[in-house]
Amino acid sequence: MTMKLLASLTSPYARKIRIALAEKNIPFELVVDSPWEAATRVPDVNPLGKVPALVLDDGEVFFDSPVIAGYIETLGHAPALLPAGGIERVRVRQSEALVDGILDAAVTAYLEGRRPEAQQSAPNLDRQYDKIQRSLDLLEERLAGRNWLDGDSMQLGDIALGVALGYLDLRLGYLEWRAGRPVLEAFAQRMFARPSFAATVPPAG
Repeated sequence: MTMKLLASLTSPYARKIRIALAEKNIPFELVVDSPWEAATRVPDVNPLGKVPALVLDDGEVFFDSPVIAGYIETLGHAPALLPAGGIERVRVRQSEALVDGILDAAVTAYLEGRRPEAQQSAPNLDRQYDKIQRSLDLLEERLAGRNWLDGDSMQLGDIALGVALGYLDLRLGYLEWRAGRPVLEAFAQRMFARPSFAATVPPAG
């Protein structure tokens, strides 16, 4: 048997896990399921009704992308995407949390923008945009003069960042995140060229 990953093709959180599995060459069955669909079975495995959810061969389920990423590391497949422990692991986890926060804000802004215009909250949209812009500015500074956010090799935070930049292109292109951020733009080009990223590009629409 092969573990199953429940995911929608546009979920950036699920894409992060798909990329991590691909980078480690870990086999899995992709079960495409959107929690927004009436016939979704996601709540059957995750009471929160969110993807990704990873179902192991014995039926045990892990959900929430940081949790799944942590589980994947226990399988011992190279390359390591999290340090073994100590402050180095905490720093990578913080990078992941920062980038996941960008995604949280981007998803919130996207959903708000889909509401009828008269029902949209401009202050809420501005708050989400501010979170995104501040975080991208910080990441632009952190990446200056280096290839990776933490350490000398690609780690989970780097994958998360590549996914987040791709999601901004998909859903919030009007923010033009590349403007004034040449370091992030170069980073994105390198990440998008990786086979794991190329194979998981979300469908438009």
